[in-house]
Amino acid sequence: MSACLPPELELMEKHEEILDRRAELLEQTESRRERLKIQMKKMVQESEAARQRNSALLQDLQQIEDRLRGKRLPSPDLLALEMRYWTSVEESVPAWESFLLSKGPHPTDGPEQQARRPKHKPSTAKDRGLPPRPQPRTAR
Repeated sequence: MSACLPPELELMEKHEEILDRRAELLEQTESRRERLKIQMKKMVQESEAARQRNSALLQDLQQIEDRLRGKRLPSPDLLALEMRYWTSVEESVPAWESFLLSKGPHPTDGPEQQARRPKHKPSTAKDRGLPPRPQPRTAR
């Protein structure tokens, strides 16, 4: 019986090691499960909050659409006038563009009028009937 004792002790020690390792793994698994539960609860809360925000946004969009449908469009006469205005503007852009780039005459000058206009000289206070400005003083 003394010969069986060392292998039994060895087996018992291995058994204890296995049980300790098992307990450690169970503890790790349980802590991981708890972390996952907390994470899932947080995700569910965030998902619900996002669902509520989306629902509120959809309701707001629906209200805006309803308001836009309820508004009347401008009268056809006004729309036609606006269309003619923008057509006129688009037609006159090239003439103004060349004038503004100093490449052509003023768009309102007719063919019989001269294209040049008198240069505008800056007016002085004397021309406008104002007293002269005081001269800046120099430091002494």
